[in-house]
Amino acid sequence: MIRVLLADDEAMIRSALSALLRLEPDIDVVAECADGEEAIAEALRIKPDVCLLDLEMPGLDGVEVAARLTRSISTRCIVVTRHARPGVLRRALAAGVSGFLPKSRGADEVAGVIRRVAGGARYVDPEVAADALSDERPPLSGRELDVLRAGRRGETTGQIARTLSLAPGTVRNHVSAILTKLHVSTRQQAVLLAEERGWI
Repeated sequence: MIRVLLADDEAMIRSALSALLRLEPDIDVVAECADGEEAIAEALRIKPDVCLLDLEMPGLDGVEVAARLTRSISTRCIVVTRHARPGVLRRALAAGVSGFLPKSRGADEVAGVIRRVAGGARYVDPEVAADALSDERPPLSGRELDVLRAGRRGETTGQIARTLSLAPGTVRNHVSAILTKLHVSTRQQAVLLAEERGWI
């Protein structure tokens, strides 16, 4: 039996998928979790073969959960998402995720991916992979990306300047250039866009 932990903050989706997977003769859903912190705690306790993690969860997202678990135990992680953006795929693969697929796939397809991943293979949804390969390069310079990284948690201009050993005025100039290049009005919008595209 393949022992599966399922984490999704949407109770209806979580319970429906769990019920469908339990119909499979070789899959046993051993835990259902509503958020990332609970998923980590349960996975460390029961050490499932596969963790099926929703990307969009409150607190820790599925990629962050996978990154922590793959460093701690031998479980293999699959991330499912409603919005399969190329940047998120790159971040997931860098975190050690073994499978990545959109939520639009049926339970039988999900079961097939669970089997493949449990058997040691990796799986990336072909449409997501094609989008990732065709995704454009960032229009920002390396230093501009550094500024976004240093300010991704809402740090002040002064904090970013200290982190990067720059003058505050230089940071403001970089932020102005970033907003112009990305056609957004706030630094937070720029950070979200850069994360979505996998630039930072």
